[in-house]
Amino acid sequence: MDRLRSALAQIDGCGYKAYKSLKGSYLFNEFKLTIDHVQGDPYAAPSRVSIIVSSDIAGFPVHLWETDTRKVALEDFLGRAVKRAIGQYVKGHRGIGKSGDVAIETGGQQILERNAILLSSEGVEIRFTVGLPARGRKILAREAEEMFFRELPRVVHDSLLCRNLPTDEISRHVESAEDQTFLRNWLSEENLVAFIADNSFLPRRSGIDDRPLGASALPFQTPNTLSRSVTLPNAGPIRGMGIPVGVTLIVGGGFHGKSTLLHALERGVYNHVPNDGRERVVTDPTAVKIRAEDGRVINDVNISPFIDNLPFGRNTHHFTTENASGSTSQAANIIEALEYGARLLLIDEDTSATNFMIRDERMQALVAKDKEPITPFLHSVQELYHKYGVSSVIVMGGTGDYFEVSDNVIMMDAYVPHDVTQEALQLARPPRLRLKTTTLPVIMSGATRRPTLEALNASRGHRETQIDAQGTHCLIYGEHEIDLTRIEQLVDVAQTRAIGLLILYYAKHYHRAFPNMIDGIKHALKDIEQRSLDILSPYRIGTLALPRAHEVAAAINRIRSDS
Repeated sequence: MDRLRSALAQIDGCGYKAYKSLKGSYLFNEFKLTIDHVQGDPYAAPSRVSIIVSSDIAGFPVHLWETDTRKVALEDFLGRAVKRAIGQYVKGHRGIGKSGDVAIETGGQQILERNAILLSSEGVEIRFTVGLPARGRKILAREAEEMFFRELPRVVHDSLLCRNLPTDEISRHVESAEDQTFLRNWLSEENLVAFIADNSFLPRRSGIDDRPLGASALPFQTPNTLSRSVTLPNAGPIRGMGIPVGVTLIVGGGFHGKSTLLHALERGVYNHVPNDGRERVVTDPTAVKIRAEDGRVINDVNISPFIDNLPFGRNTHHFTTENASGSTSQAANIIEALEYGARLLLIDEDTSATNFMIRDERMQALVAKDKEPITPFLHSVQELYHKYGVSSVIVMGGTGDYFEVSDNVIMMDAYVPHDVTQEALQLARPPRLRLKTTTLPVIMSGATRRPTLEALNASRGHRETQIDAQGTHCLIYGEHEIDLTRIEQLVDVAQTRAIGLLILYYAKHYHRAFPNMIDGIKHALKDIEQRSLDILSPYRIGTLALPRAHEVAAAINRIRSDS
């Protein structure tokens, strides 16, 4: 502690690079501070700093983090507590550039496994960034001293010591996450693909604000015919709507809540913070949102179960394009989802290619089957379930053709769900579908593809590796700019950073070991499970969050290069 104070006094007023001398560890009364990396100038990326509070000082009871779910939830709570304390105690701007900034990466409404806060039997470690202060590239040592000796100790004291935190809020955060994980595991036992508890609040504030809408939102109420009850380990008995395996339609008029319900199901693969409104909305963890994606790259995907007999004999068993249409992209997205092991597809007609979803009787009469290369999803959706165990939840407001192939139909009326399955089945009689599923090409669900190592090269020309997330939906990987805009279940920029590093890790460790990409990615994720996200970076950082295998593979599949 005194050593750091003395070192700061010696470099006061010196050129900015003299800050490099501070790199190292320093003991304070309640913690150990380590300056892991010092920025090159005030405008560069801030310096990386970590703090470790020993377990006897932090004082968090083991029962709060004795399981993986509880540990991730407690780490999430502490990260948010640190962020609040930074906002309360850190002055901020103290000179030019990033001088005075202190920041830690935390989540939005989802609880994700991160490496910004790490709990272990030794204690609590936090990783954050500090903009070391300067004016005109001259060191402001007194300002830095204020940050290190006044502001950061206050942050630690108020956010990382159990005795100074609201224990009831900690317990609620941890127990809520545990209940959600229990619910998600319970789905398969009950032959369900999703569950929405009564009194959930599904609407969000806007398309760019994922927080709950507030008092104007209606609480979710379950139709009796779809009601399921379950006893949670912490909250006790709850009731809600269970969506069974098979094919489920969500119908209703415009602006009545169809897409809002589907969006909640998309995010139901993650645990949510208390008071989000969706903390008891859970979905099969393998669920994948499927949509059309005009212009995406497709590399060697067998889309023949949906699109075949293209003009001029173009091969759809190994389909490759740099500029996919709506229908070919949606077909590829489904096949790739099956490769990942998806057991549930989530589809909204508003973001689908119409000619991929349906072809009505009149069009079938005018355009003969041998002249139409597209087999609509309408004719495959039941085969996906009965032959491959893949269920579908489809938002459909413009056609009743799907009534005939649906097992359950839920109508949203002013955000209130109604079970209209029997009415829909009556309207579907007599059957009108002309194409029988027995005539469909075989859907290949096994993963057989992998990219070339050249496609996975993360260097920019002759320069060193470059991997950077420019927002949640743009990944810079070497010379590639990977567009992840249509990967709608990707929720955090920290996941995107991890995806970039995971691609590189897969290329180095598992590309040659496995003949297909999916098995390699799964082994890479298994390594993280056993050894933490830190295996992805050669130095200590706190800016990563765990993605799903689906999003990692989706990023690789969108690399624009020969593979």
